[in-house]
Amino acid sequence: MTNRITELLGTRYPILQGGMAWIAESTLASAVSNAGGVGLIAGGSAPIDYLRDQIRRCKELTDKPFGVNIMLMSPNAEDLAQLCIDEGVRVVTTGAGNPGKFIPAWKDAGIKVIPVVPSVALAKRMERSGADAVIAEGTESGGHIGENTTMCLVPQVVDAVKIPVIAAGGIADGRGIAASFMLGAEGVQVGTRFLASDEVQISPVYKQLVIDAKDTDNVVTGRTTGHPCRNVKTKFAKQLAAGEMNGTLTPEKFEEITLGSLRKAVQDGNLEEGSFLCGLIAGMVNEIKPCQAIIDEMFAQAGKLLNIEF
Repeated sequence: MTNRITELLGTRYPILQGGMAWIAESTLASAVSNAGGVGLIAGGSAPIDYLRDQIRRCKELTDKPFGVNIMLMSPNAEDLAQLCIDEGVRVVTTGAGNPGKFIPAWKDAGIKVIPVVPSVALAKRMERSGADAVIAEGTESGGHIGENTTMCLVPQVVDAVKIPVIAAGGIADGRGIAASFMLGAEGVQVGTRFLASDEVQISPVYKQLVIDAKDTDNVVTGRTTGHPCRNVKTKFAKQLAAGEMNGTLTPEKFEEITLGSLRKAVQDGNLEEGSFLCGLIAGMVNEIKPCQAIIDEMFAQAGKLLNIEF
């Protein structure tokens, strides 16, 4: 099967790997791209020299399309936007802001621009700005979240724009892909499922938390700061949420305590000070597999449900 997403991206499967900060680097991105999707390198707030090296390493590991995710609230967003042009990156996804000022230059460089949107209003604005597609991401996602659910958001965005829509949030198997297509999406973005892949370069503690998570082992922190994030429910995460709820943890104190907490989770598996970002779908993730097996199995199942062959 081909559709507007596979044709836009030049891939076998209409799937992007989520641009998870501190997690999505060249090893994971290249594995997803080699498996027929589009792997993403997360920009985050990492140094530009590091990101340049990651892009070049990814080119050595795959000759397939891959992309870079840019968090527009990051202090290095402008430099990273230019780096993607300089390094010939083929796909850019964006989050946490409006990439409108960068889109003309990216388009002139032949880059496919796919912003993540939490609302119909932003999706329409991105279409007017020249985006090639949008990722409609529901609150089920790990990391930074909006309020609308995937089930509600995706069909409303599909109805509001003419460009292709990619569904994200709560997708971990072929049933999620099939449901996304029934809602009108033409592709999916998956993050949490790849936390339990062979290729992801995270602490074994992090992987095991995802594997062991039940449907209720999830909590949102950071609502008082205006930047809510979905996490695995660890003792640290529960303390943060409780402090925000009872008022003993001010937004300023929250920011101080959580500074560097994602790195501590990813690199060190630090259960006392780490933020283990993870989507609500983790309760369905029970086994570590190679990216190729994960993607092939997801689309084989989706194909049977939709009566099509991917």
